[in-house]
Amino acid sequence: MNTLTSDEAEGSDGTYKNGNGRDKISPLKEVYSEQSPIGDKTLYQTISLPHNVGCEKTQYRTQYLTTLIVTIGGFIMGTTLGWTSPAGPMMENGQYGFHITDNDVSWIASCMPLGAMLGCPFVGGLVNKLGRKRLMIILTVPALFGWEMIIYANSVAIICVGRILTGFASGSYSVIVPQYTSEIANKEIRGTLGTYFQLQVFSGILFTYVLGSYLDLFGLSIACAIVPVVYLCLMFVVPESPIFYLSKGNIAQARLSLKYFRRPFGQVDQELNAMHESLAKTEREKIPVMEAFKTTPAKRGLYLGLGVMVFMQFTGCNTVIFYATTIFNATGSLISSNASTVTVGIMAVLSTYVSTLVVDKWGRKILLLYSVVAMGICTFFIGGFFYAKDHNYDVSSIGFIPLLSLCVFIILFSVGFGPIPWMLMGEIFPAQIKGIASSIVCMANWFFVFLATKFFTSLVALIYLYNTFWLYTLVCILGTFFVIFFVPETKGKTLEEIQLLLSA
Repeated sequence: MNTLTSDEAEGSDGTYKNGNGRDKISPLKEVYSEQSPIGDKTLYQTISLPHNVGCEKTQYRTQYLTTLIVTIGGFIMGTTLGWTSPAGPMMENGQYGFHITDNDVSWIASCMPLGAMLGCPFVGGLVNKLGRKRLMIILTVPALFGWEMIIYANSVAIICVGRILTGFASGSYSVIVPQYTSEIANKEIRGTLGTYFQLQVFSGILFTYVLGSYLDLFGLSIACAIVPVVYLCLMFVVPESPIFYLSKGNIAQARLSLKYFRRPFGQVDQELNAMHESLAKTEREKIPVMEAFKTTPAKRGLYLGLGVMVFMQFTGCNTVIFYATTIFNATGSLISSNASTVTVGIMAVLSTYVSTLVVDKWGRKILLLYSVVAMGICTFFIGGFFYAKDHNYDVSSIGFIPLLSLCVFIILFSVGFGPIPWMLMGEIFPAQIKGIASSIVCMANWFFVFLATKFFTSLVALIYLYNTFWLYTLVCILGTFFVIFFVPETKGKTLEEIQLLLSA
């Protein structure tokens, strides 16, 4: 392939011109047709990028900044998840002005994952038509309408509808944000950027825990409703994904987008050409969607995605996080309920931040393995404590065990099985089915969330609290074997290399 010579310059329309002003790359309309935006065309020019280690941090700065903005969608999801923890007691105390029972609160909490299940297929069908950025902006509408209904509700039914709408937006963000992040990131920092989504989720949960300690129900809900407004304003300064522009045949905009993310190296044609060739190959090999799901990479990606989501939800993460106050109180701890929930939130945020620092150094698989083993040990000890307590053993001298186990569980979950499954969603699926496959996995995840949160109390009533935690221990043991034998290491690999790995 040729490189640009010193007498060649980039034109304002995204084409290259030589010294006498003639185009070296044809204008956009001449390169692509509307019927085949990718086809067998290739970029005619590439530029060899100089490797300047001293500039790498500067090069990555725009990617970090953009990811922090985009993953505010995860923060919105976190506020939606965490709202019921402080709001539940407020609702039962009559702050809405009408009677709300404990069962009502349970259904209000459970409406969120039900709404999220509806949002996943919505995004899967539109992400490649409307674009990532446009969809993320559009999704602020149901989020704002949902919070408005929650704020001004005059019945439990209205609150539930509001929760479904905010859940719809949250579920949609859980599909589209990881996909966008994986498409803009250099492979060297893709893991780090991929963990930002869960970092923002835990930050949103902590946000509701802290404000819920000081504000009433109305003030807490108003604060949560402000976040989508801020997100809407910030999203207008974020570029669209270069992958989306290329899929629509818009080379000029794809170059501008990629140049923004690869600063200070303005020359990006080599990477753009690799992206283009990958999309062109996908277009040439395009088959019906159902046939695409029968390919080896698609099936392995789907099994992997569903597997990590199953173990993410059924190893006890939601129980430990959302019922932390119950665990604190059951151990006889003198820590107040507000202080305990805030403590849990702080540990989760700090631990997830640690994950952002080490995921591209240690790898995904090893962090998942450490995480699931530690969670299994912690749930075993918590179950053992409650077994001893329920059978009238003296547990006064070992009251620290469930508290220590709770803290270790949250820390190791937040380092591994908290952020990494979301990051894998943007890595493991073939380009042709990425939107649909991601939505299927995320929809399944939200169904698992609904089951784990709605029926936890019923499970405890049926088999007691200690057996419930030992059941989580059993799931962790199964998860350990799953990670060892089925999860590939994707650290440092391009998206194309990951597909080759899954097809082996």
